[in-house]
Amino acid sequence: MQKIFTFTIIQNENMSEKIKNIINIIETYAPVSYQESYDNAGLTIGDANATVESVLVCIDITEAIVDEAIAKGAGLIISHHPLIFSSIKKITGSNYVERCIIKAIQHSIAIYSAHTNLDAVLNGVNAKIAEKIGLINLQCLQPLAGDLLKLVTYVPETHASNVQSKLFEAGAGNIGNYESCSFNVKGEGTFKGNENSNPFVGEKGKLHHEAEIMIETILPKHLENKVIDALIKAHPYEEVAYDIYQLENTNPQVGIGLVGELAEEVSESLFLERIKTIFNVKCLRHTALLSKSIKRIAVCGGSGSSFLKHAIRNNADVFISGDFKYHEFFNAENKIVIADIGHYESEFFTKELFYDILTKKNSNFAVHLTDINTNPIKYL
Repeated sequence: MQKIFTFTIIQNENMSEKIKNIINIIETYAPVSYQESYDNAGLTIGDANATVESVLVCIDITEAIVDEAIAKGAGLIISHHPLIFSSIKKITGSNYVERCIIKAIQHSIAIYSAHTNLDAVLNGVNAKIAEKIGLINLQCLQPLAGDLLKLVTYVPETHASNVQSKLFEAGAGNIGNYESCSFNVKGEGTFKGNENSNPFVGEKGKLHHEAEIMIETILPKHLENKVIDALIKAHPYEEVAYDIYQLENTNPQVGIGLVGELAEEVSESLFLERIKTIFNVKCLRHTALLSKSIKRIAVCGGSGSSFLKHAIRNNADVFISGDFKYHEFFNAENKIVIADIGHYESEFFTKELFYDILTKKNSNFAVHLTDINTNPIKYL
């Protein structure tokens, strides 16, 4: 039987870290640029330059969570769901959101959230769900379009290898399971510097011909500035020539949901019983069983009903998510089994994911996982 992960502390005595450095750990893993337009991920309360000794990790922020942070001396709360979604015109304590804001500020507690950006990355929320189920051969259910750029630049042959390595170190050249990917063509570049130039090769005022390598490589949008900065620093020329192209390709490393496979087929009823145990589901809502073995599974943490069509398109036998409305169950049309395990239940292990991200290196702060169940839905 799957044991539910509940509470963990990593304690480092007399150690502390700036909030901005803790945020950088998370955003290197799940860039905020990947959040949906309606979302409000990021630091919503507090000073990024402040120093904290410990953080509290949770799914939702409630008054009980803020009280827990106070009791445990956590100067930063990291949640999956943002406390503030819509605009706030008054902070008078008239609802739980306002009361949480007031109490957090009174006790100098910062609040940070990683929501749909953490959902979107390949090794994010849905990967944790897939891990618990035991899925292999994972792929994004709906890969993100419009996220990839192509960089083309021209480097003298003598410096091409160094420039390439610096681009790759900055994050360019990753395609699926491959890294350091580029296409290189030998050619000849020409240039003539004016009186104010200081050419690396050749003489100003004279047309110069130089054997160069044209380097093409790929990168995600959120790394554009970092990669260009690395290019300019590594390139020997006074003026660096480069082009950036927007690609229509989808990014296989980023998207909504995941689809994968079980190592061995199982019956529908056995699989659903396993899901109830793994995610501690009190009430599993599902469509009619189709009397066939289960092998291919699609998952989407949180509210995933709008991605049912992608699960069907990916030939999934079961789609695991939460928040399906009554009429949305009809959309399965006997092509797939919908398993609605609940919003909170589907994202419960996100706390573990935060823990993994924050403790993968020797950290200078303690990480507390909340022992409070913030699920607002109760079952008889």
